Amino acid sequence: MDNFTIIYKILSALEKAMDYSEFDVNLINAQSLKISEERWARYMEMLSDSGYIKGVEIIYSIVGTDVDYQNIKITLKGLEYLTENSFMKRAYRAIKGIKELADTQ
Repeated sequence: MDNFTIIYKILSALEKAMDYSEFDVNLINAQSLKISEERWARYMEMLSDSGYIKGVEIIYSIVGTDVDYQNIKITLKGLEYLTENSFMKRAYRAIKGIKELADTQ
């Protein structure tokens, strides 16, 4: 799966969770996203470092990287990312559709 697709899925799930008092963190864990634990930890670190999410603690040890994400939430910057990317996806689909129409004529 594409890196940005996974990031979009994580942020999208967190955006939907804003309507609920509790969030099932298992919806965005490595197993549910079908990626390795290390890749997932790196996504969490990047999203946190970039300011798209908060409430995440990255714990480094000799055995590997662990992530405490029980208090994870999307930030305003994360919401902006979702908005920009959904707009870009719609524009891409529209352009792709126009190109396909032009190619068939």
